[in-house]
Amino acid sequence: MANNTNNHLHKELKPIHLWGIAVGMVISGQYFGWNYGFEQGGTIGLAIAAIIVTIFYTTFIFSYSELSTSIPHAGGPSAYARKAMGPYMGFMTGLACLLEFVFAPPAIAVATGAYINFLIPSINAVYATVAVFSFFILINLIGVKGAAIIELVATILALIGLSIYYVAGLPHVKSSAIFNDMSFFNGWEGIFASIPFAIWFFLAIEGGAMAAEEVRNPKKDIPKGFISGILTLATATVLTLLVTSGLGGGEGKPADYPLPQALAGVYGENNILPKTVAIIGLFGLIASLHGIIIGYSRQTFALARAGYLPRFLSNLSKRGVPHWGLIVPGIIGVVSAGSASFANALIILSVFGAITMYCLSLISLFVLRKKEPHMERPFKVSYPVVPGIALFLGIISFFCVLKYSVLTTNLPLFGIEIPLIAVILFVFGAGSIYYFLVGAKKIRPISEEFVSIEDVASSQQNVSL
Repeated sequence: MANNTNNHLHKELKPIHLWGIAVGMVISGQYFGWNYGFEQGGTIGLAIAAIIVTIFYTTFIFSYSELSTSIPHAGGPSAYARKAMGPYMGFMTGLACLLEFVFAPPAIAVATGAYINFLIPSINAVYATVAVFSFFILINLIGVKGAAIIELVATILALIGLSIYYVAGLPHVKSSAIFNDMSFFNGWEGIFASIPFAIWFFLAIEGGAMAAEEVRNPKKDIPKGFISGILTLATATVLTLLVTSGLGGGEGKPADYPLPQALAGVYGENNILPKTVAIIGLFGLIASLHGIIIGYSRQTFALARAGYLPRFLSNLSKRGVPHWGLIVPGIIGVVSAGSASFANALIILSVFGAITMYCLSLISLFVLRKKEPHMERPFKVSYPVVPGIALFLGIISFFCVLKYSVLTTNLPLFGIEIPLIAVILFVFGAGSIYYFLVGAKKIRPISEEFVSIEDVASSQQNVSL
């Protein structure tokens, strides 16, 4: 039988798998992208932005853990907003989440192709990009447990690469490189302009919640996976920023390979250390690409199952994989990845979708605390202080992304430069029209969906692929 019409995912994952997915989705952000913030605020300005973003993500993940354990649903943020603010806001939050998770993979795939081309110049970067993206879509068809194991291995290898970088770089860190003449400029303006780049250190960590229905014991395992993940990434962020800026990585034009370049400045370009970090950096890119593919497939599955998107996208294969939810957005991603000129705009679209979703999720937490004070909350965050800090910093981050990234970027399409804000307004506008004309008539009652999840969950404790 090709399709499983049960529409319920298998419970296969343990905390270590969730940690691997959460960290793996993000780990490429340690290897590229964030360093462009040096141009905006210098080493100190970017460091302050990174501190702000680290505090935001830490408080956000604690708050998000309350939501994801209370509502262990593959829809993640769309399910939280739907329960708190109704079907339309659930759809808008889900759409913001899809912006993040559908457009981040092609951007990462473009960087992966460039890394491969850098290491093996005879391989065309565009061909490598499309091939890598397509390969990992196919890998995800094997089932979540196999995909999670691959993600875990790639994540551990990427962390080993970072460890090599830290051990090799720390003895050569110079304070003069950190506190140079250009270490802090443009004041608060420079710090705010650096925030969209600092977000790359943590972007997509929340995607682990989309595997919540596939976690064996979500009430205990989700907080363990998320909190260990944020601690891992916070530690890596401090060390990556310290070593790179201390080796002079904040000087001159930012490179696409900031870690190998920083080491090359100390050990020489032909030394084995920069090349080793560059090769292992590929595993970081692969881990993020693979993990976010898991995330977008589960978000698409959940939105389709709820009735927001065409129902066929929620069909499961005989391995329990939402194959159409994996393939259809994947086609969009592969086509986008085939055009490297889109990469910068794709990154910004992804960041905008993420920060929009974060703010809506935090608002959902506040609404649910008031609306359903007696709802079971296996993990409770310190309320209202922690989610309050997260929402405050989230709103600041939203402003920074909008002002310094979205409003200053165009999307090149068919020879025309289209303002990115117009693209975003079109996506949410078209989504709203679809919702009111089609989606609103097909939405399942939320009580029915959550009851059916709970009923099936108890019967799937011993399911094994």
